Amino acid sequence: MTATRTGTGVIHLTSRDSQISGADMVAALTPPPQFASATFDSYRADPEYPSQQSAKDYLMTFVGGGPAPERGGFFRRPKRQPETKPGVYLDGGFGVGKTHLLAAVYHAMPARRKYFGSFIEYTALVGALGYQKTVELFRGTDLMCIDEFELDDPGDTMVMTRLLGELVAGGTKLAATSNTPPNALGEGRFAAQDFLREIHAMAANFETIRIDGTDYRHRSLDGHAVTLDDADYAGAIADAATRTVVSDDAFDDLVAHLARVHPSRYIRLIDGVGMIGMRDVRTFDDQSAALRFVAFIDRVYDAQLPIRATGLSLDQVFPAEMLSGGYRKKYLRATSRLIASTLA
Repeated sequence: MTATRTGTGVIHLTSRDSQISGADMVAALTPPPQFASATFDSYRADPEYPSQQSAKDYLMTFVGGGPAPERGGFFRRPKRQPETKPGVYLDGGFGVGKTHLLAAVYHAMPARRKYFGSFIEYTALVGALGYQKTVELFRGTDLMCIDEFELDDPGDTMVMTRLLGELVAGGTKLAATSNTPPNALGEGRFAAQDFLREIHAMAANFETIRIDGTDYRHRSLDGHAVTLDDADYAGAIADAATRTVVSDDAFDDLVAHLARVHPSRYIRLIDGVGMIGMRDVRTFDDQSAALRFVAFIDRVYDAQLPIRATGLSLDQVFPAEMLSGGYRKKYLRATSRLIASTLA
């Protein structure tokens, strides 16, 4: 829901009133800007990994745009096609195009009512409106796409599983990915078993589609986020402010402000902003603050906003004890996105 960036100058995110209505939250449930025009045609399957083309073919059938069924012969009935389950789960490593394909499903599905959002956006909506109102809101939906289904919060997973169960019973189709950690591909680990185990009440409704491949972005966690000194930072902010709206906040002030804003409203904080500036970055010592920052960075990354920062390199803000804990996947994903955003 990030607005067209038409202004210029410097603003402070910490001074922004981030009120957003339930209607605004629902209106924001569309693919992020980088996937606003994603199609099956624009997905380039790597011939070295046939599973990519197979996934694309299956998803085209899932949305009703696959090839016509083969006929058994002259004057014979068409061969019966296998029944398509109401849900599809895209199982693959980091950077193999899962979100692109998910967005392609959204755009290609000839549906009157369809939604595309991250797991946190849906759970935030439940938190803001209440479970029953959310069910009533989505009842009758033709398609719901869920990107980065979080597998590390049992409470939210239970709520989403219950919600999806009610929607599927009413005829809703589902498409999902989950938060595979950025370094999982090299370890040969995928998330399908975790996903199906956590949504056990809904597992039978999902067809798992495996997508192998290498990270098309060719990023790794071996690099570091770019850090500027004070003079270069001031120059970068001033230069960018002549072309777009730039935020400039002390890291501690921004983190404190995020605690006063519901995560569902983080999208409003960056509305119309073209670059994010953070001064005096440091390591987190509070896990709740770190998780709120992860949610904020997800919104920044979805909006394709570059980040400029001073202080500690942003890929080092999550200490070792956090990276070895239960939220490892989230922190690794955020680290990769922080590196990419400082390089943008």
